[in-house]
Amino acid sequence: MKNIFSCESVSKGHPDKAADQIADAILDECLKIDSNARCAIECLITKDVLILGGEVSLNGYVNFEKVARNALKSIGYSSSFIDFDPEEGKIVNLIKEQSPDIYQAVFKEEIAAGDQGIMFGYATNETKEFLPLPFVIANKLLEKADSLRKQGLFKYAKTDMKSQVSYDYDRKNITCILISIQHSENYEEKEFRNYIKNEIVYPLIKEYNLNEDFNLIINPSGKFIIGGPAGDTGVTGRKIVADSYGGIARCGGGAFSGKDPSKVDRSAAYMARYICKNLVAANLVSKCELQIGYAIGIKTPISIHLETYGTENISKDMILEIISKTFDLSVQGIIKHLRLQTPIYSNTSCYGHFGKNNLPWEKLDKVEEIKSYVDNYNILINHSF
Repeated sequence: MKNIFSCESVSKGHPDKAADQIADAILDECLKIDSNARCAIECLITKDVLILGGEVSLNGYVNFEKVARNALKSIGYSSSFIDFDPEEGKIVNLIKEQSPDIYQAVFKEEIAAGDQGIMFGYATNETKEFLPLPFVIANKLLEKADSLRKQGLFKYAKTDMKSQVSYDYDRKNITCILISIQHSENYEEKEFRNYIKNEIVYPLIKEYNLNEDFNLIINPSGKFIIGGPAGDTGVTGRKIVADSYGGIARCGGGAFSGKDPSKVDRSAAYMARYICKNLVAANLVSKCELQIGYAIGIKTPISIHLETYGTENISKDMILEIISKTFDLSVQGIIKHLRLQTPIYSNTSCYGHFGKNNLPWEKLDKVEEIKSYVDNYNILINHSF
């Protein structure tokens, strides 16, 4: 078991993910009204109570409570007994205006970092998503389960779900899949388990051409009727590992959801992923991790660190030079290039912030430029001999 790695995911109905979705729904509404809106939304949700906190500054008005209730309905919550009543549940709004001390440090002639911080990006060639395989499978299982639930095809299923996938990197096979799915009180257990096995788990395994001789564990706790905020308290940013790379790569010091792009916790993490994915797609490395460090009020990074795990096809010094020549790592440059002042964040708040091709930091539009840089360098070297 020395090289078996496990990754987990949680569904939209998990209370921590509910908090993330509400925070990003509020952010998106603010950006629709004012693309320069400054937001740092924090949510805490428990049985029948949702607390909204954080800071917002924008030129306009957003009904935060209405946005939150719509997000709760979209998740699929319906009952104060089994999850959260989006109509009757209590909402406490404690959102205040952003500190002027932060504003004056960040918004000068050019946007600077909204705080200090370390951010990580990662990419690997082991899947078409450029993400770790067990992490991809963990996310896809729940995406499929929740989609079938919404279509009315997954009988008895409710919104709160968790998955965990264990993968043997030496033997290249799955050793265990664990999946827990909330269900209605009056359900047929055998029918429910067979549906998960035959309609969700094994079709996905076949799609990825993986082995089928793994240990499948379904709802090991027994019954799972009460879920969501009725079963556990949720807080924004508490699923940062599931938001990023499933634990295979390091994650930074801050969470993503609820934060506008001046917060480098979010924008620089997206840029780091964008860089790593393009480097892997250009075949400079098989996998890599990039750390970027920022300081509040300073517009460019104060540090960059590249880890290639010995998979580089050219020198690390040259890869770092390519990064410096190809990518603008200033805060304003990141925001502009990745178009981060648009309301796209609700799409990130569940099943990972990476691997979704419709997001701007997932584009492979720098691959040819990177390859051209390497080709020109090789021509120059060859002519020198």
